[in-house]
Amino acid sequence: MKKKVLTVDDSRTIRNMLLVTLNNAGFETIQAEDGIEGLEVLEDANPDVIVTDINMPRLDGFGFIEGVRRNEKFRAIPILVLTTESDAEKKNRARQAGATGWIVKPFDPTKLIDAIERVTA
Repeated sequence: MKKKVLTVDDSRTIRNMLLVTLNNAGFETIQAEDGIEGLEVLEDANPDVIVTDINMPRLDGFGFIEGVRRNEKFRAIPILVLTTESDAEKKNRARQAGATGWIVKPFDPTKLIDAIERVTA
């Protein structure tokens, strides 16, 4: 069975790159444009892993991660942060919110797939 990845990013370009990268690697991909939409599709999507941006309108990545972690059902899902931010303080904040890992944009497709396979193994 294909592993499901929920991607949450407000950039159409990044969403398209993620879709191509993940589908080519054999994942099923569900996409959301921001944290609010991410939380809305979470229940039906029931993903194996989440890849989220930090800087988004309406609800940023920190708020989204906290929202996911508040739900008992999704507390154990690995969450990878994909962002242009490489600031240590933001990394710590993401970790405290419940992020599993951190990948800096622009991402290397191979490294992204490796990270997803590591956290879903």
